Amino acid sequence: MMKSMTGYGKVTRSYNGKNIEVEIRSLNSKSLDVHTKVPQQFNDKDLEIRSMIGKSLERGKIDFSLSYTNETSDETLRINESLLEAYFKKMKAMQERLGLEIDNSMLMTTLMRFSDVQKMEAEEVSDNDWSFVAGMVSEAIANLDSFRTQEGQRLKEDFLHRIDLILGYLAQVEPLEQQRVPLIKERIIQRFEELKGVVDLDSNRLEQELIFYIEKLDITEEKVRLRQHCKYFVENIDADESTGKKLGFIAQEMGREINTLGSKANDAGIQKIVVMMKDELEKIKEQVLNIL
Repeated sequence: MMKSMTGYGKVTRSYNGKNIEVEIRSLNSKSLDVHTKVPQQFNDKDLEIRSMIGKSLERGKIDFSLSYTNETSDETLRINESLLEAYFKKMKAMQERLGLEIDNSMLMTTLMRFSDVQKMEAEEVSDNDWSFVAGMVSEAIANLDSFRTQEGQRLKEDFLHRIDLILGYLAQVEPLEQQRVPLIKERIIQRFEELKGVVDLDSNRLEQELIFYIEKLDITEEKVRLRQHCKYFVENIDADESTGKKLGFIAQEMGREINTLGSKANDAGIQKIVVMMKDELEKIKEQVLNIL
């Protein structure tokens, strides 16, 4: 089943006095590129979280975040009282030595901002706590995967629509192609008649060159191969593995045939149709980059 690399998943729960939020999003990338942001108490679970993501999400730029906060505003705060007192005495001594007047409450407020004076203590996480959070991580990953599947089906419909347009444009080439060769042949012969008597021309050689030239303008092979590539593209839309990469390769081959068809057309009407086919193919190529 086709999946997009773009997705989003979020799970929010309350558990054991904590508000827990797991959020994960993905964008297109050539490989799996995981970025995680977890609280301090879950640092030792980072590798396990990455492993869970890697097993479920094959490719994409993944941004994962975990929020783990108390339901109340109270947090566990540790104050290094002896260090705070030492700082205070040192500052008061400098104040007296320099003859400065500093408000004690302002001094205390300043000292409390020192990172080594106060520190938020990370609470220990029990096995049960982690088991609950791990379940939320799995659920968020599943939500993202479901999002990817839905987006993939939308892209599939878009691909099928654009392939039909390309095949429809190709069908419009048929009547123009039938008119093209006789017109080219007529112009060459007309020019030949104009040159008779002016230059010495070999009629047999001219006929050989005319046949060769007409054969070079033949676009039958390009049309056949383009139809085959379109059919192969549709057949591989629901491929089990590396759908995006395979569809990208097929789209490149489609582009080669369309370009060759345009270069050999030598007809304004066909060139116009080729431009429309190229426009649809470029839209396909852009969307293929988002396919897993």
